[in-house]
Amino acid sequence: MTAEVGGMMGAGVAALVAGLVLVRARFRAASGAGRAVALGPVFEATALAVFAAEHFTAARDLMPIVPRWLPEPLFWTYFVGAALLASAISFIAWRHVRWSAVLLALLFLIIVATIDLPTLPRHLHERLFWTLTVRELAFASGAMVLAGSVWPRGSLAGPVLERIGRGIVATTMIFYAIQHFLFPRHVPGVPLEKLTPAWVPAPTLLAYLIGTTLLLGGIGLFIRPAIRIAAASAGIILLLLTVFFYVPVLAMEFHSTALAVDGINYAADTLLFAGTVLLAGLGANGPTV
Repeated sequence: MTAEVGGMMGAGVAALVAGLVLVRARFRAASGAGRAVALGPVFEATALAVFAAEHFTAARDLMPIVPRWLPEPLFWTYFVGAALLASAISFIAWRHVRWSAVLLALLFLIIVATIDLPTLPRHLHERLFWTLTVRELAFASGAMVLAGSVWPRGSLAGPVLERIGRGIVATTMIFYAIQHFLFPRHVPGVPLEKLTPAWVPAPTLLAYLIGTTLLLGGIGLFIRPAIRIAAASAGIILLLLTVFFYVPVLAMEFHSTALAVDGINYAADTLLFAGTVLLAGLGANGPTV
């Protein structure tokens, strides 16, 4: 096992265990769908820890992604890793969450503005470009909802962050649902370029199931009485997809370092999307976590 694979897996397991231990009080205080939503920051932190470890252990491989006009690309690679790790620790320890969530949202928005949008003219008609761009926007928006949910009451900033963030997450879910219906042979969850492995039974049915889940969940986020149940239902199904689809795919590919890293990235990506969907239910129809 390489340092990259071991670091990513170790960071994810450590974050998940710590998060599940420290979230117990908030989990017990919630009820119904609110309990699932309360787990959103834990799954968010787990995925962030995985990606942080990748930035530390494979910095030179990720360095070319840094925009060319920025000096010292290696520094910025480590900086992003440190920012992701700091957010993960904040969400797990439940300390300074408002500002860590705001800064995490800003980080993802900067990635969209400096990496995605400058290549727009060259990739305008490419499905993968839009999938990746709206993914980063959704991750930023989930953090916005989290920040808004813990914002001091009486301030306009909290509700504004919640509504804008939740609307973008919902729109992304609907967009991804359409992608599942149009391209059912690609892996479900975040519909990227990887094809569903041949050994997976009924891949088209699975894609339609996840697509329907995202469609109904996305629509539900626009209906105030249904926000929390929509976020909880869609988020839990995406979590189950991570556990019962992406973890077995990772296990099948673990013989190769390159494939193992790829498998960990897909699993963490889907887990981060699941956490983002759960975060969209915060602050709605009841107390915050």
